[in-house]
Amino acid sequence: MQDNFFERVYDVVRQIPEGRVTSYGAIARFLGAPQSARMVGWAMNAAHQHPDVPAHRVVNRKGLLTGKHHFAGIHLMQQLLENEGIEVQEDQIQLFQQHFWDPSDYLALDS
Repeated sequence: MQDNFFERVYDVVRQIPEGRVTSYGAIARFLGAPQSARMVGWAMNAAHQHPDVPAHRVVNRKGLLTGKHHFAGIHLMQQLLENEGIEVQEDQIQLFQQHFWDPSDYLALDS
């Protein structure tokens, strides 16, 4: 179950456009598991095994870089986001709502 859920999370994260971010909760809601934001976080923690998963584009519901410690170097997540044009100050995405991408608005859930 966990591996399948993780793969479903990675499928969503791979579709986040460059220069956009989403939250753990938005992914969980899209996958029909609204109480599983923490499990999405666990999937992101394990995403380093999948170089094609842009885990830096997943943040908490307030736009905070809560997963930054799971990247090589504590500033790598911020650098990756800034390389995509997203301003980050004190681990907080600036203009968060402008950059927010909700998978429920853009993707169809395959049953």
